[in-house]
Amino acid sequence: MAGAVTVVRLIRLTLLLVLLVVLQTTIVPHLRVAGVVPDLGLVAAVAMAVRYGPELGASFGFAAGLATDLFLQTPLGLAALAFALTAYAVGRLQNSLVRPAWWVRPAIGAGAGVLAGLLFVGFGAVVGQDQLFALHSIRTILLAAVYDGVVALVIFPLAISVADPRTGGARGATGYSPS
Repeated sequence: MAGAVTVVRLIRLTLLLVLLVVLQTTIVPHLRVAGVVPDLGLVAAVAMAVRYGPELGASFGFAAGLATDLFLQTPLGLAALAFALTAYAVGRLQNSLVRPAWWVRPAIGAGAGVLAGLLFVGFGAVVGQDQLFALHSIRTILLAAVYDGVVALVIFPLAISVADPRTGGARGATGYSPS
């Protein structure tokens, strides 16, 4: 029975990844604010890392980053590395928040956006993507991080619900157990 639950969870995570990539590549580019867009896959990976641990977050972050990389003109694997490392770090640093204030999710989303942006630009510079390492990159990272924080209000509950190891249930909608 546990194997069936694991397969169902994997299918749900895969469908979530496909949904996020479709949204990221078709709708989100039309929702630019100050020239930036949020990273839906990053925010979902961070949500999973906060709720279910750094390993799940890093795995989903790597997959989401790799899918994102397919649509970028930077080296393949750059976003995958940044998303995975960010989700893992956030998962390791979180303190199992039981019933956080409403502003915690956006704050985590924004902080993760800053970290992932810095990792993306830093690793990009290391592999010869010097155009990423410019003064305007800091502005872009900070604005995108704010946007990540805003979408975290929607993406966190969705990602936590989909990643729930059970097949659904009462805590799936909010991401926190009712006790």
